[in-house]
Amino acid sequence: MPLRLYNTLSGKIEEFRPLADNQVRMYACGPTVYDYGHIGNFRTFIAVDGLRRFLRQSGYQVRHVMNITDVDDKIIRNSARDGVSVKQYTEKYEKAFLEDAETLNIERPQLVRATDHIQDMAKSIALLEKKGFAYRADDGSYYFRIAKFPDYGKLSKKDFAGMEDGARVDVDEYDKDNARDFALWKAAKPGEAFWETPIGPGRPGWHIECSVMSMEELGETFDLHAGGEDLIFPHHENEIAQSEAMTGKPFVHFWFHARFLLVEGEKMSKSLGNFFTLRDLVLKGHKPSSIRFLLASVPYRNQLNFTFDGLKQAAVSVERLRNFQSRLEVGQFPQGTTEPMAELARDTLQRFRAGMEDDLNTAQAQAAIFDMVRKANAAIDAGQLKKDDAAVLLDVLEKFDQIFAVLIDDETEKMKKILEWARSENREKDVSNALLKTVDAQQLSDAAIEQKIAEMEQARRSRKFQSSDAIRAELTAAGIVVENTKDGVRWKRK
Repeated sequence: MPLRLYNTLSGKIEEFRPLADNQVRMYACGPTVYDYGHIGNFRTFIAVDGLRRFLRQSGYQVRHVMNITDVDDKIIRNSARDGVSVKQYTEKYEKAFLEDAETLNIERPQLVRATDHIQDMAKSIALLEKKGFAYRADDGSYYFRIAKFPDYGKLSKKDFAGMEDGARVDVDEYDKDNARDFALWKAAKPGEAFWETPIGPGRPGWHIECSVMSMEELGETFDLHAGGEDLIFPHHENEIAQSEAMTGKPFVHFWFHARFLLVEGEKMSKSLGNFFTLRDLVLKGHKPSSIRFLLASVPYRNQLNFTFDGLKQAAVSVERLRNFQSRLEVGQFPQGTTEPMAELARDTLQRFRAGMEDDLNTAQAQAAIFDMVRKANAAIDAGQLKKDDAAVLLDVLEKFDQIFAVLIDDETEKMKKILEWARSENREKDVSNALLKTVDAQQLSDAAIEQKIAEMEQARRSRKFQSSDAIRAELTAAGIVVENTKDGVRWKRK
């Protein structure tokens, strides 16, 4: 089956086909680097990452470009407040965002920064003025005249029939239904950062940044533009108007928008005390894999209710998958294959892909994998699984993880880095015992753990049960889980 995606522009699910052969040109709105990214942001970035990964798994060559918004109203205001340059202010948060994305196994796209394209933006604004779509205000700012663009509103499906021609809005972000001419260029103000350009000193408005950078990297018309649902209006609506006014061509073929989330049933906000960054959750002791798994578990167009019970269940689910993978890898199975297991692998892969092809139905894809885990575990327990069966089941598990990226257990080092960051930022009061226990588990090397388990087993065989129990307790205290299985003793870090 072909991939079918909901296209915000058409308002319906359509078969996705790239404009040229199997090349997908994809642009995603990235972070505005004025603070640490919160879990609502990362839900969108994980959804886009899953789309990119599935396109690639489906045989497409993907060119994925993402912007870093390193100049906008908030950044200008905050950098002036702190008495630092825009660059100094944003570098800290850009670095943090990229570290957090890596912690969540989000693949890095090609990055473009707004401040590297200021002159190109000024040229585009001059072109819009020449075509009659932009005008210069008395203070030297430039605005887009939306009354000149009859299709304004085609993405957000808002009715702007009663809009007032010439009324302006100066702020980058607004949520009013009645449209206003929006700022393309903001003239320099005393005490604010600005750039010298052919259209005068100042800085770009937020919306023109993405239009210029995306078309510069991907062409005047490209395949797919992604972002959070909060960007549909005004940001993406304004991108369409600017871009199509400049070129006279369709801007983007498919628009992909992920819904934001609730936290414990409520809208996330600092005033409610339910506003969490990735780092906040790790400091509470939650693993990045659990966070990624939970944020990906609900299809991107559905509201996700983020709960701590759900996060604990995600941790159990990831552990179940990892245990199953380990069982297949280390189990001693007889040679050969069985048709029931071969059929299970084929059926699971078909169901997994059918779920993903159905508008990235991640819940359906996960359900297919856990069905396979349950049935294969039962076969192992009954002694009905053979060596070649394990190989085909592992292949299905690998294809699952090419999208969900939770099976590799490399998290302790990532969590340790966030612990070190917390100490450097004087946030030690936020460090949980759970995090300390997880990080402490890393202090024992794999070789040292293997040695202690060998000593424990030797003590048990010599009927020195008190010594054996003492070693097990020592390992448990260090965050090492020791399990006795029919295939021998296994261990893992908590």
